[in-house]
Amino acid sequence: MAKQVRRQSDPAVSGAAIQAAEHEAARQRILELADAERIPVEETTRAVPDRRWRHGRR
Repeated sequence: MAKQVRRQSDPAVSGAAIQAAEHEAARQRILELADAERIPVEETTRAVPDRRWRHGRR
């Protein structure tokens, strides 16, 4: 009967790898959300000061 060789990985290393993968996935979700909520420059309006209210205050 052949022995099964059980490969044991270091839990700290695999935990760090899992955490890094989760961090990257969260980063991608945040970037995708920000990109979806971004307003293109072409669709924004330029703020123009309204000075009509000062007309009578000189």
